Amino acid sequence: MDTAPRPVGELTYRDATPADTTALVMLIESAYRGDSSRTGWTTEADILEGQRTDAQGVLDVIEAPGSRLLVVEREGDLIACCQIEHRGEAAYFGMFAVAPGLQGEGLGRRIIAGAERIACETWGVSQMQMTVITVREELIAWYERRGYRRTGKLIPFPYGDERFGIPQRDDLTFELLVKPLV
Repeated sequence: MDTAPRPVGELTYRDATPADTTALVMLIESAYRGDSSRTGWTTEADILEGQRTDAQGVLDVIEAPGSRLLVVEREGDLIACCQIEHRGEAAYFGMFAVAPGLQGEGLGRRIIAGAERIACETWGVSQMQMTVITVREELIAWYERRGYRRTGKLIPFPYGDERFGIPQRDDLTFELLVKPLV
């Protein structure tokens, strides 16, 4: 078996359309929930069960004013996605998923840099914001290495709303992370 790293080819970004909804739901679910998510390192399977998103949630992001759900493709294959949303002087980064079998190739850092560039070009924003579940220390550390900083601003987890998953612990909360883009 060849274990050499695969070359990371050219990435293309495009806006998602309603026709992409099913494939995007499958990608996001595979990156965060269930056994398939354990192939990568972004899994939330140990802290949340149930769904990460659904078709309506994806469509809402695609159709929301001031929001773009970016489809990331390599050689015509859907390999990742992320949302950017205009919020005044900032853009919000969310719904980030990389196919679990491709995680660890350096795609994530390339994709987030591309999303930051697109947000700056599209809206002229000076800051990117995101929220991350605070118990995801390894993920927060990864974002910190990309220039994001913790703000200490906490946002309650939506307990009882199964659209966001079924919590397996009672200490979940989100923290706002920010990165200056200028």
